[in-house]
Amino acid sequence: MMTAIEISVPSLLMDCTGGHTRFTMHAATLSETLEQLWSAYPLLRRHLYQESGKLRPHVLLFYNDDNIEWLDNLDIPLKAGDRLLVLQAVSGG
Repeated sequence: MMTAIEISVPSLLMDCTGGHTRFTMHAATLSETLEQLWSAYPLLRRHLYQESGKLRPHVLLFYNDDNIEWLDNLDIPLKAGDRLLVLQAVSGG
C-alpha cells in the first residue's frame, strides 16, 4: 500500500531538488522511498553518497527519529505521518 512520506532537505541542497526543501513522495517502504528519491533527484544522491555507496561522513538520514545507519534493513513499511530528514553538517572557521 502506498503511503505519503514527507521529505525534508537542508536549504543548502535545494538546488538538487528543484528548489524544494520539503516535499512528499508516495511509496510502500522506506527502501522504495529512497529508490524514488534517488531516481527523481540523482544530483542529491551524488551529494549525499560516496562513490563506494556509503553515506558521506557529514550526512545523516533520519527516518522519523532513527538514523537509517542504525536500522537493520530499509524494507520498513511506511505508515501515515512518516518522515525522512536529510541533515548535512557544515563546518568551517
